[in-house]
Amino acid sequence: MMMQIGQTIPDGTYQVFHRDRIRTVELSEYRGQWLVLMFYPGDFTFVCPTELHEMGGLYQEFQKLRAEVLAVSTDSVFVHKAWHDISPAIQQVQFPMVADPTGRLSRAFGTYLEEEGVSLRGSFLIDPDGVLKVGEIHDNSIGRNGREFLRKLQAAVHVRDGKGEVCPANWNPGDKTLKPGLDLVGKI
Repeated sequence: MMMQIGQTIPDGTYQVFHRDRIRTVELSEYRGQWLVLMFYPGDFTFVCPTELHEMGGLYQEFQKLRAEVLAVSTDSVFVHKAWHDISPAIQQVQFPMVADPTGRLSRAFGTYLEEEGVSLRGSFLIDPDGVLKVGEIHDNSIGRNGREFLRKLQAAVHVRDGKGEVCPANWNPGDKTLKPGLDLVGKI
């Protein structure tokens, strides 16, 4: 069963490569903060290092918003370590790299390609209560825009803290928000 917006994500235990060591994490450890799951098809590929490198450059911005980023592929933690050790782009990655060799987490989020044994590119935003707020899945030949996902996190944080306000199209921090019931569609 694939996760749907508004559902609480299931807990699970996974191995990660993070800060030059292999360790085990539970998804429930991230409750109380925002969580970004960034699924990608595999280490040692063409588009993936560009995405992880970009996200690595934005990582501090995500952390300022109390968000952790987890990169997820069906590779083992040992492949993550090997990639990290030899790729200058991946050496810049400071967030955990989750190993999902069975595809269990990828299947739960609907990104797993059974015939290939890899994940599609998927980006998911989970709120501090463990509820899925944003989900995007697309073809593996198309790279993501990390800045756009950061903007979505900023909007989600604002909505959660914003006294019933919602964010219109292309909203950025500092822009005007809408108050349902007060802002009429005809006024836009």
